Amino acid sequence: MIDNRPPRVLITRAEEVVGERWEDYAVAIERFGAVPVTADLQMGDAGLRLLSSCEGLMVTAGVDIDPQRYGEPQSDRVSEVNSERDAFEESLLATAREKNLPILAICRGHQIFNTSRGGTLLQHLEEREPHRARRGADGESIASGWHDVAVAPGSLLAQITKSSSIRVNSRHHQAVLTSTIAPGLVPTGTAEQDVVEALEDPRLSWALSIQWHPERPEMLENESLRNSSPDIFEAFVAACAAGTRS
Repeated sequence: MIDNRPPRVLITRAEEVVGERWEDYAVAIERFGAVPVTADLQMGDAGLRLLSSCEGLMVTAGVDIDPQRYGEPQSDRVSEVNSERDAFEESLLATAREKNLPILAICRGHQIFNTSRGGTLLQHLEEREPHRARRGADGESIASGWHDVAVAPGSLLAQITKSSSIRVNSRHHQAVLTSTIAPGLVPTGTAEQDVVEALEDPRLSWALSIQWHPERPEMLENESLRNSSPDIFEAFVAACAAGTRS
């Protein structure tokens, strides 16, 4: 019997961060027919059990990853960490990998996708352009930076974007570099300063991490950015939907 129910996607949420809204991630997958499910780190083991009823995992943005998680002392440029969230999301990622669930990891999610596999991070980009986010005119909101990403041919990202170069927003001060990638992960999107903007895990059926924020309305609602925003969510939901039919 064919199961036509919409796929459920577990989406992580934790601390409040200026300019970030969990609802943006939810809306991005709802538009393609998926059902968002909240995974709060306070849920603990219940959150891990909840993943068993879902067909996909999305790991979202937030504060910096504790450098102790990847064996390095904390830089004085790292001001806020949440070790409990690190451990929670590492467990979610490990479970998703074990079950071969589709994974989409965004911004901080991209970074923990790497560190949870044994990679490390550059704790601060000293030359912030073009990667940094900027204070808006009101002095409180944060305006995104913008730059291009080179897409590796033959990659999952290339299949989705159908392009060798895409335009993305930027809201980060840490980075995965080509020298800090975890064993087994493949860089499929790169930008200036040796910054790795996308990683894939070829051992899994569908696993993509990206440094930019495709969930933000500035990308999701911009038709000229379709291949670097809505197309990614559409492909992710399609992979999750395949799980309901397997």
